[in-house]
Amino acid sequence: MINFNLDTLRGLSTPCYLYDLSLLRDTLAVIRKEIEGYPFMVHYAVKANANSVILEEIRKAGLGVDLVSGNEINAVLDAGFDAGKMAFAGVGKADWEIETALVNDIFCFNVESEEELMVINEIAAAKGKVASVALRVNPDIDAHTHKYITTGTEDNKFGINLSRLDEVVDQAVAMTNIHFMGLHFHIGSQITTMKPFEMLCDKINELVAHFESKGINFEIIDAGGGLGVDYENPEQNSIARFHDFFELFKTKLKLRPGLTVHFELGRSIVAQCGALISRVLFVKKTPHKRFVILDAGMTDLLRPALYDAHHKIVNVSAQSQELEKYDVVGPICESSDVFGKDLLLPETSRGDLVAIHSAGAYGESMSSRYNMRSLPQCHFIE
Repeated sequence: MINFNLDTLRGLSTPCYLYDLSLLRDTLAVIRKEIEGYPFMVHYAVKANANSVILEEIRKAGLGVDLVSGNEINAVLDAGFDAGKMAFAGVGKADWEIETALVNDIFCFNVESEEELMVINEIAAAKGKVASVALRVNPDIDAHTHKYITTGTEDNKFGINLSRLDEVVDQAVAMTNIHFMGLHFHIGSQITTMKPFEMLCDKINELVAHFESKGINFEIIDAGGGLGVDYENPEQNSIARFHDFFELFKTKLKLRPGLTVHFELGRSIVAQCGALISRVLFVKKTPHKRFVILDAGMTDLLRPALYDAHHKIVNVSAQSQELEKYDVVGPICESSDVFGKDLLLPETSRGDLVAIHSAGAYGESMSSRYNMRSLPQCHFIE
């Protein structure tokens, strides 16, 4: 858990992000231990948090990166990551982004459609390159998470449907400027039970056996990410269930010689090491509500406004232990600028410091300048 030092917090300009690098390092150490001795490779999903200090810690831990834009490619190259550990995903890759990846000889493109496959082949031919690709499969597995972060059903925009997979694999194998490596999957985010991953393993085993029967052997299987974190009790569960996650793939996947399994973990690596720190501007009382109005808003942490995401909120400087019920809101001119409703907090006053937990993933990376707001500053503790 993050160790909040009140003297340190009082000296910070708010709103700001506070990152605990010790917790991040402990998390990375657990991942390295869990994959040791297995043909597993973890790529960090940069979209979760692209802060340069965070990237440096992840690079030093030896992880690869999962990328979804050309600017992310440039950012991780600047951060010193090995291009041979870069996987480029995303349902809409622009030509210049494909060219950037090809010029830098990245490890693999995760291809989402037949047309994308043809375009990559054409651009690679024009540049005298051979593009290594994995085809993203839509396995029609419902991870039972929020509809905005479900990605593996037939109703989603991602991946190639199973009914088309054989034909698209045959196309990839036949293309002159494509090196077909295997299959890629990602069934959703914030998955908190192992059952969807077990279903994914069954589907992977089925598809690997099917293509082996056709004489096609894969070099890689990319199982994606999606492992959730505990937003309810971040102090008690500050490191995600990596043991259960990797143990499932160790036991359920039928690993072939020469086949490596790749993972794209983002939220589970960085969510718990970051908190959004804010000051109380006002406590507003109405006949039916008490509002704690913070100097942080949806421009600093969008997730609650975007899909009602829950984050634990703590008054870290409260002088009273008497609990009151509050709606915790921000200053933005939008009714959706709400962090939590009917929350029990110690009696709260103007100037109190509030920590919004589990904000290390999709917090800073989704912040904006809406209402001409300043972007939040970042601070780091060891």
